[in-house]
Amino acid sequence: MKWLSNLRKLFNNIKAELKKVHWPDRRQVTLFSSIVIVTILVVGAFFWLLDTGFTAVLRAILQ
Repeated sequence: MKWLSNLRKLFNNIKAELKKVHWPDRRQVTLFSSIVIVTILVVGAFFWLLDTGFTAVLRAILQ
């Protein structure tokens, strides 16, 4: 049953590596999530305005 021994070793290695990970605290997660959401909203608004402007120009040209 060498495969069982290898599987146990794999999970022990995974557990050891996960202990090395620096997990963010609640404040960091909230801050970084807020930054991502605000960035998405700003970029989305920019492209919406750009699309609205190009649509207006195109309608003016075609009429």
